[in-house]
Amino acid sequence: MSEHKNIPTPHISAAYGDFAETVLMPGDPLRAKFIAENFLSSPVLVNNVRGVNGYTGTYKGKRVSVMASGMGQPSIGIYSYELFNFYGVENIIRVGSCGSFDEDLHVRDLILAQGACTNGNYMQQYGLPGTFCPIADFGLLRRAAELCEEAGLRFKVGNIFSSDMFYDDAQSGMQWAKMGVLGVEMESAALYANAARAGKHALCICTVSDSFLHPEENTTAEERQNSFTAMMKIALELA
Repeated sequence: MSEHKNIPTPHISAAYGDFAETVLMPGDPLRAKFIAENFLSSPVLVNNVRGVNGYTGTYKGKRVSVMASGMGQPSIGIYSYELFNFYGVENIIRVGSCGSFDEDLHVRDLILAQGACTNGNYMQQYGLPGTFCPIADFGLLRRAAELCEEAGLRFKVGNIFSSDMFYDDAQSGMQWAKMGVLGVEMESAALYANAARAGKHALCICTVSDSFLHPEENTTAEERQNSFTAMMKIALELA
């Protein structure tokens, strides 16, 4: 295949075929390691450039990969682009954490990101004569909602806000909430744009780690790394 000449890439040292058709993509490399070691059978480390752990193993007999994205749209933009366009990956499921703007969402509830708003400039590269709306793959989204219902999990489907700033001087979060946006993270819009451009499939599943309305419930870094197992299981069942 023609894409083989592009690998290994500057960011991924794996050979063609080392990644499964579906890749779970947490932001944190240690969360990728946790998923591989606790849920995959016979996981093999296929990438560790810059400490961004990537593994391939099996889940219930199905070959599945997991690799970290790092933080922010530029970072997930690089990794998802290379996986979609050079490594033959068809599906990327982001398994991340987010802050919630929604009164009904509490820490450890799930958001299935139907769409991703952003204050970033990632979409400008496409030279479109208007505003592109990054959205999830409907097949993955519908099945994820079904799996959440079957498991009795608390979740909402809706818009998420992919911010380029973690420390937002304007503190604009609640302005997005006025438009029904459920929460904030930093990656999904770029992932959805890359999937659209490549003709591939993507979904963001986020566990609420912090709430702007219920701050007493907020989690620690270790809890975010190791305890969001409901989200991980849903993503693995999708794979």
